[in-house]
Amino acid sequence: MPVTSSRNNSQQDSVSHAVSVLEKEAAGLAALAESLNGDFAAAIEAIETMKVGHRGRLIVTGMGKSGHIGRKMAATFASTGTPSYFVHPGEASHGDLGMVTEDDVVIAISNSGEAPELSDMIHYTRRFRIPLIAITSKADSSLGSHADIVLLLPPVGEACPNGLAPTTSTTMTLALGDALAVTLLARMGLTPEQYKVFHPGGKLGQKLLKVAELMHKGPDLPQIAETETMDAALLALTGKNLGAVVVTGENGLLRGIITDGDLKRHMGPDLLAKRVTAVMTASPKTIAENALAAEALDIMLTHFQSPITCLVVTRKTPEGEHVTGLIRVQDCLQAGVA
Repeated sequence: MPVTSSRNNSQQDSVSHAVSVLEKEAAGLAALAESLNGDFAAAIEAIETMKVGHRGRLIVTGMGKSGHIGRKMAATFASTGTPSYFVHPGEASHGDLGMVTEDDVVIAISNSGEAPELSDMIHYTRRFRIPLIAITSKADSSLGSHADIVLLLPPVGEACPNGLAPTTSTTMTLALGDALAVTLLARMGLTPEQYKVFHPGGKLGQKLLKVAELMHKGPDLPQIAETETMDAALLALTGKNLGAVVVTGENGLLRGIITDGDLKRHMGPDLLAKRVTAVMTASPKTIAENALAAEALDIMLTHFQSPITCLVVTRKTPEGEHVTGLIRVQDCLQAGVA
């Protein structure tokens, strides 16, 4: 058999195996979605009840692969507004049970429900009447039979050819944790601005920056009164070097904006003597201080026939739009908002 033909067959076999794994895990997720019932709602209620007094935490525990999934679940809960952390069951038996209080709720993960390392955690929750939520595929297991609420994984085989390596079961468990976290997030009505509190760094934090955090304001804002002439406007434009100057009326109300493009369009021997109102673009596009910088960037790049370079930041008042700042495409890109 030619080498090329053998290599192609090998590649096809690899892709075929990969597709089979993904299809089995997708089938597991579909079965999990169909199996959700009142027990899921009860788990949500137990966690919400814990949060009412602002004292309890959601404790997640599990051994082996279940422990790895549990760590991710705890991180997801914490980042979406539910105080949570992972407690290793082995360490719990050697002192870390003291980290679990009577105000907490415990989620214990074990596909078989018979992980011996969970024994002390189970007994501890029963002794101190700490709500215990089990994630397992065996309702009648040691874990399932002692839990207050059982979130049962459907009987779907592992994607492993031998049916042994945790694959489909861990995928379902991870997805179930996401379902719990996102449901809790939705019920508490967490806004993007509140979400940013838990994600101040990284790409997500950058996307959640507000216009007020990036805009030029106060002494850094190039602005000029509508009664001025273009010689003064040119000084303000070049002095701040932001490519635009905002034209304001009484009490700082917005009248227009003069950009480098406006200068080019009105270039002539009498430019400096002209009133700024004759050169400015009236009613420029504006945005509020509390809007997301990502929204400002989207407006500048996609909402016009050709992109614009800046937006006037305003606060609406009964008299009109009060100028508070200026935000540019460059400001957004430098901050990583893209």
